[in-house]
Amino acid sequence: MKGDNQVVRFGGIRAPKYLGPLVWVNPNPSTLTPGTDEAAIIEILSSRTSSERQQIKQKYKTTYGKDLEEVLKSELSGNFEKTALALLDRPDEYAARQLQKAMKGLGTSEAVLIEVLCTRTNKEIIAIKEAYQRLFDKSLESDVKGDISGSLKRILVSLLQANRDEGDNVDKDLAGQDAKELYDAGEGRWGTDELAFNELLAKRSHKQLRATFEAYQTLIGKDIEEAIEAETSGDLQKAYLTLGSSENRRGSYVSEGDLLEESGALTPGESSRHFINSVKSAPFKVRSARDLQGYFADRLYKSMKGAGTDEDTLIDIIVSRAEVDLQGIKARFQEKYQKSLSDMVRSDTSGDFQKLLVALLH
Repeated sequence: MKGDNQVVRFGGIRAPKYLGPLVWVNPNPSTLTPGTDEAAIIEILSSRTSSERQQIKQKYKTTYGKDLEEVLKSELSGNFEKTALALLDRPDEYAARQLQKAMKGLGTSEAVLIEVLCTRTNKEIIAIKEAYQRLFDKSLESDVKGDISGSLKRILVSLLQANRDEGDNVDKDLAGQDAKELYDAGEGRWGTDELAFNELLAKRSHKQLRATFEAYQTLIGKDIEEAIEAETSGDLQKAYLTLGSSENRRGSYVSEGDLLEESGALTPGESSRHFINSVKSAPFKVRSARDLQGYFADRLYKSMKGAGTDEDTLIDIIVSRAEVDLQGIKARFQEKYQKSLSDMVRSDTSGDFQKLLVALLH
């Protein structure tokens, strides 16, 4: 970290960069200089935790009587502005805004709802629900019920209850019973009993589900993703496969140390459909591993593969996972695609937007 004599300019205000975790703000009008120091903004936003960035916002407001977000909106533009503002949001409020945006206006982005709700812990879901109510004076569950229908609505509402067992104990007998129940609810009958799938995928602990998936493989001789792809489609299938990615190996939030110690198989899937007895293969096939870091590595790769770049996906994943498991995602990306995530981001983005993303990845 550079010394406290370094300076940064926000909206023409020139002042030392740091005061512990905070930006030191000097209101002396004689220090005003034109321009904005983008490099310093990148360094500060990328090197502070979310909690510290909230302190920076408060200090800026107290000193200048202005919202830092509004100042940055007037000084920055494009994807650089979008990423900077995302970093200044609290994680729960950022997720709540993403969900509200996904349901606002005509049409609904089911993919956003699936990715947010299927990859969060109980505590995080509760925080997101509270943030949604606080920001929009509406119930997230009510909005989901109003915007989504059918089988997908039922699994998302189940997840919003935040009733997952998050303990570490594994009951092998229960795993065997659950594996049989999944078979009876899917491949072992005409049509599919979605309630059985919902009950297990939304409520069992991550370790218990991993044991269930192993028991299913032993009992049926088929991987759980194959069963899901054969029995479901559309957004419901995508939700189930995302949950499957979250549940296997080490659970929803793998510690980076554990992840870096282990090597193994990869590739979560994406696809979807509502219940029907049989269906053709989905657009994105699952292979073998079901770790959440692999899921996000795939999403990042697909956002940059081929012509064009999905900048919104880059921003959403890198910002939302920065303090959760981003180093693990980087390791999975390298392992799966034999290239550095940082290098691919560099080649697919440019300017200050590129610099901020790369700084967050380091």
